[in-house]
Amino acid sequence: MSDRASELSALLSSAALVMVGGIVASVAKLGERVVIGRLLSPDAYGEVSIGLAMLTFTSTIALAGCTQGVSRFIPRYDSDTDRRGVWVSGLLITAGFALVISLVLFAYAETVAGMLFETPEAVIFVQLLALSLPFLVGFRIAVAGIRGYENTVFRTIVHDFLEPFLRIGLIAGLILAGMGIVAAGVAYLATAILTFVVAHLLLSRLMRLRGAFRTHARELLRFSAPLVVATVIGTMLTRTDTLMLGYFRSSYEVGMYDAAYPIAGGLLVVLSAFGFLYLPIASRLDSNGDRDAVDDIYATTTKWVYVITFPAFALLVVFPTEVIHIVFGPDYTEAAAVLPILAVGFFVSAAAGRDRETLSALGATTWIAVGNVFGLTLNVLINLVLIPRYGFMGAGVASVTSLLSVHVVVCGVLAIKYGITPLSKSATRTYVGLPVVLLPLVALASPWISISMVTLFPFLVVAGLCSLVVVGLVGGLEADDVVVLDLIEDSTGLSIPFVRGWIPDSQSVDPLSTEWTDQ
Repeated sequence: MSDRASELSALLSSAALVMVGGIVASVAKLGERVVIGRLLSPDAYGEVSIGLAMLTFTSTIALAGCTQGVSRFIPRYDSDTDRRGVWVSGLLITAGFALVISLVLFAYAETVAGMLFETPEAVIFVQLLALSLPFLVGFRIAVAGIRGYENTVFRTIVHDFLEPFLRIGLIAGLILAGMGIVAAGVAYLATAILTFVVAHLLLSRLMRLRGAFRTHARELLRFSAPLVVATVIGTMLTRTDTLMLGYFRSSYEVGMYDAAYPIAGGLLVVLSAFGFLYLPIASRLDSNGDRDAVDDIYATTTKWVYVITFPAFALLVVFPTEVIHIVFGPDYTEAAAVLPILAVGFFVSAAAGRDRETLSALGATTWIAVGNVFGLTLNVLINLVLIPRYGFMGAGVASVTSLLSVHVVVCGVLAIKYGITPLSKSATRTYVGLPVVLLPLVALASPWISISMVTLFPFLVVAGLCSLVVVGLVGGLEADDVVVLDLIEDSTGLSIPFVRGWIPDSQSVDPLSTEWTDQ
C-alpha cells in the first residue's frame, strides 16, 4: 500500500477509536448539561451556561493558539530534547497568560457577576471558575503533547472518559447536596486539577518530562500568534451568542438557547474524531513535500464525515421537539424552535471537514484568523440587530450565518491558493444527493415515525444504511473509499461485496498507487 494510503488508513483507524471516545464524551458533556438543566431551573441553567461560556472564552485566550502549535511541532522533531522543549515552551507561555487572566477574573468577580448574572451566588461561581483556569489550560497542553505523538488511546482515556464523567458525577452530587450553581464551579475546579495531573502522567509514558530540553518558544509563538486571533475569535463565534443573550435578555432565554446548542453541537462528533490525528499527519506530509496526499486525505475524510453525520442532521431538522423532550424534558419545549437552525450551522461545519486544520498544517494560519474575524464581525452585528428583538431565535440565525461565512473564506483559500478541495465529481454527487433524496423522504414519513428513547437509535441506523445506498446509487463512491471499506471489513470480520461493487476500480480514477488495482 502506498504511503498516502497508509496515512489514510492510520487516520481512519484512529478515527474509529476517537469516534467511540468522542461519542461517549459528547454524550457525557450533553449529560452534564441535562443534569444541570433537569436538577436546576431553566433560569439557573442559563446562569451556569453563561459562566461556562466565559470559562471557554478565557481559556482560549490563555492557550494563545499553542495547542495546535505543540501538536504540529512535536512530530517534526526526532530528538526528545526538542520534543520536550516544545511541550515546556507551550506550558510556560500558556501558564503565564492563564495566571494573569485568573487573577483579574477573581479580583473582579463581583463586577462580572453584576453584568451577566442575576443571582448573588454568581460571585463565588465566577471565582471558582477563575481558579480552575490555569489547571484547565495545563491539561489542554498535555493533551496537545499526546496528540503530537499521535497516541489516540491516552487521549481517549483522559479527554473523552475521565474528564467528562468525573465532572458530571461531581456536578450531580453537589447539586443534589443543595449547592446550586456553585456546584458547577466546584466540579470544574476539582476536575481541572485531577485531569491536569493524569494527563501529564500519561504524557510521561510517551517522553520523559524530566531531562534536558531545547525551548522553541519563538518558533511556537511565531506559528501560534495568528492562531491567537483565530482561536479566540473562533471561540467567540460559538460563545458570543450566549454572552450577548445574557446581557440583552433573561437567563431563561439563555437556558432555552443552551438546551438546543449542545444537541446541535453533537453533529461535530465525527468531525472531531477525524481531527485528532489529522493535524500531525497532514503537517508531516506537507513537510515531506507530499501536498497531493494532504488533498486526498482531506477530500476522503470530509466526504465520510458528511455521510456519517447526515442521519443525525435529518433527525434534528425533522424531529426537533421530540429530541428536546427526550434530552431536556418538557420544560425546554421552546428550545425546539431554534434547534433546526443551529443544526444547519453545525452540519455546515461538519461538511466543510478539517479545513482550518489543513491550513494550519500548511502553515497558513493567518488566513484562519481572516476567516474568523470576518465571521465574528457578522456574528456580532447580526446579534446586535436580532437578539434584542427576537431573542434566542435571532442568536441562532447569527450563529448559522457566521459559521457559513468562516468556511466560505477558509475553503476558498484552500481551493484557490493551494488547490485543495473536497469537491470531486463523485463527492459532489454525495453532497447534493443525500439532502435532495433523503430529507424529503424523512419529512414525508415523519407522521408515521415516533421518535423516543427506544426508537432513536434504530432511526439513526436505518437512516445511515439508507444514506450509504443513496451514495452508491448516485455514484458518490471513489477508488479512495476502498480504504474505508477495508477498515470496516477488517474491524468487523465481515465481507461487504455489494458495496465494494459500487467502488470504481482505482485504475480509472486517478489511483493513489498501482497496488490498489489489485483490490
